[in-house]
Amino acid sequence: MISLLSKIFIKEEGRMTKQVRKAYGSLCSIVGICLNVLLFGIKYFAGSVSGSIAITADAFNNLSDAGSSFITLIGFWYAGKKPDLEHPFGHGRFEYVSGFVVSIAILFMGAELAKSSVEKIIHPEDIDTGNLAMAILVISIVIKIYMAFYNKKIGKKIGSAAMEATSLDSLSDTIATTVVLFSMLVMRFTGINIDGICGVLVAIFILYAGYSAAKDTISPLLGKVPEPELVEQIEQIVMSHEEILGTHDLIVHDYGPGRLMISLHAEVPGNGDIFVLHDEIDLIERELKEKLGCEAVIHMDPIELDNELAKEIGKKLAEQLKEIEETITIHDFRMVSGPTHTTLIFDVVVPYSIKLTDEEVTEQVQAQVQKLDPSYIAVVNIDKAYVK
Repeated sequence: MISLLSKIFIKEEGRMTKQVRKAYGSLCSIVGICLNVLLFGIKYFAGSVSGSIAITADAFNNLSDAGSSFITLIGFWYAGKKPDLEHPFGHGRFEYVSGFVVSIAILFMGAELAKSSVEKIIHPEDIDTGNLAMAILVISIVIKIYMAFYNKKIGKKIGSAAMEATSLDSLSDTIATTVVLFSMLVMRFTGINIDGICGVLVAIFILYAGYSAAKDTISPLLGKVPEPELVEQIEQIVMSHEEILGTHDLIVHDYGPGRLMISLHAEVPGNGDIFVLHDEIDLIERELKEKLGCEAVIHMDPIELDNELAKEIGKKLAEQLKEIEETITIHDFRMVSGPTHTTLIFDVVVPYSIKLTDEEVTEQVQAQVQKLDPSYIAVVNIDKAYVK
């Protein structure tokens, strides 16, 4: 159905533009609203007829999913707005905000259903295990599997974490409904009423789905580490140019799906023509924008190529600093020689996993420099790794 509707209403023209992405997100959200409202109606009817709190809980779970799809729809529309004077980086993060609002609503719904189910355990009531109620649950499971499939497929196609999370939510709904169906089968064939217990299990599924959704949406709002594949793509593009000797200090700013800004330092020959190198940096920035759709700012770091002693000392120091932490690296290494001492100036990239403070790292780095030669004095700048 989604494939047919997308062929009718969406014109891709061979490119995944922001408009096409918005159209896919809107279409899937509208279909999600319709299917979830339908499921709520038939499940609520089945729950009322059978007297099952588990079916009723599952019905309200679908109603919350419909609300989630509605908020996601608003998120896609607002996130698709063009940048303006107050929001020069666009409104893409609103997609994450809408997802977080949905997750909070899901958590409240799960807590309320857990309360109702516990009351049902304390005061159990007979339930009807007729064929109609069971048939409705089977139909619901089939529909939810389909929803999980199309959300996963379109989520990957347009690169939407929100839609992939919706796919996982649909799978958890499938499990929840299967649990409810199981409780009815147990009641029919054994006479044992586990309706309240299954209602609690459904509520737990809902709470977990809410927690997962909150985690997935708040992480990019706080500023998460970029995907390793993206980092590798950036490095491959930059390092494909002969004038670039190395890169460091890569930072990726995420302003919403399809709205990335990156900055990095590119190491270039210190004896090169500054105009030629600057022109090459401009070309790389444009190439990153064309291939990855991101704005890029690159800082040139000149490297001393003729000073063999500096290269040798820098290499020895890099190996020696691994005694502090295996993943520590250095860059921008320079030597300034004087009559009584030599100053080593460099940046140290410290991983967030290290337990030492920046001051303690600096002290240990300076101690390692003294091991190389007591006449060396270290001027250390502590950097952080913003990528894995």
